[in-house]
Amino acid sequence: MACRISELVIDCADPEGLAAFWSEVLGFTELGREDDGAIEIGPPDAGHGGPQATLILSPSDDPRTGKLRLHIDVNPTDRDQDAELERLLALGARPVDVGQTGSESWHVLADPEGNEFCLLRTRLQPL
Repeated sequence: MACRISELVIDCADPEGLAAFWSEVLGFTELGREDDGAIEIGPPDAGHGGPQATLILSPSDDPRTGKLRLHIDVNPTDRDQDAELERLLALGARPVDVGQTGSESWHVLADPEGNEFCLLRTRLQPL
């Protein structure tokens, strides 16, 4: 037997704003809200426990210090990496320098709250 990742929780100052950003990036929809202000987003028509992990944007006032020890990697599904980079930047992502050399095949970006993620080159088939 093994485990499966069912959800990733991101502590953030603005769950509403990050839910909107990540929903656009991933093609997700809002699945639910908790009384504490947390918002769960995931694939339309799949929900929690489906083939993809959902994201929970959880409100937090704790300041972030330093580089994240865990980050999300995303791959384009319906366009090449350059076109997807343009789309992500238009949504509010921004380039981040975490010590890369410039010869990497991926782009390091940050979401509107500064959480690093990488846009990889390989184009994947949508689920």
